[in-house]
Amino acid sequence: MKGRIGLMGGTFDPIHLGHLVAAECAMEAASLDEIRFMPTYQPPHKSGDQGATPDERRAMVELAIASQPKFRLEPIELDRGGVSYSVDTAAELATREPNSQFFWIIGGDMVQYLPQWHEIEKLAGIVSFIGLHRPGYPIRQAELPPFLHAKLQFAEMPALDISSTDIRQRCREGRSIRYIVPEEVRRFIVGKGLYSHDRELG
Repeated sequence: MKGRIGLMGGTFDPIHLGHLVAAECAMEAASLDEIRFMPTYQPPHKSGDQGATPDERRAMVELAIASQPKFRLEPIELDRGGVSYSVDTAAELATREPNSQFFWIIGGDMVQYLPQWHEIEKLAGIVSFIGLHRPGYPIRQAELPPFLHAKLQFAEMPALDISSTDIRQRCREGRSIRYIVPEEVRRFIVGKGLYSHDRELG
C-alpha cells in the first residue's frame, strides 16, 4: 500500500472518544489516507499493570473504530509482545511498506519530550510527527533540536478532558462512562466487568 499513514499508539486501556477525536483531527490537518491505532503490549514507561488484557484492549479498539473506514487496527506491537519502542515499530512498518509515509501522532503535551524518546534521531529519519495542539499546553517548538523542526507539524483539536485513568476510576466506583467512550466499548466494559473492584479482587 502507498499512502500517508497516521500512527496512533497507546495502551488504549480503554480507548475513548478523546482518542477518536484526536485521530480525526490529525487525519484532516495532515491529509492522511488512514489512521492506524496501535495498542502497545507493554509500553516502556509503564509496569504492565493495565486493567485490561492485551486481547481485551485490542477488542475495544476494534469496536471503537468499526464505523470509520479510514481507521484500522495495527496489531504489530501486540503481536511482537514485550516492551515496545516506537523506533522498532516504525522501522518494521517502513520495511514492510516502503512506499508509505508514516506520521506518528502525539499529544501536544508530549512534543517537548520528543528529544528524550528512545533513539529519537533514528525515529525522526523514518517518520514525521503530528502534535495535537490542545488549549493549556503551550508548544515551544524553538526549543526542540533542529532535526525535529522539519519533521513536526500540528493539528488543532478541541479541549476534551477525558483520560483512561479517569474512566477506570469511574468503573471502580460504579459511575457511568456513557458518552465518554463509544457505546460499543461501554457495553464491552460493562459486560466483561472491566476495571471493577470485584475483578481486581478476583
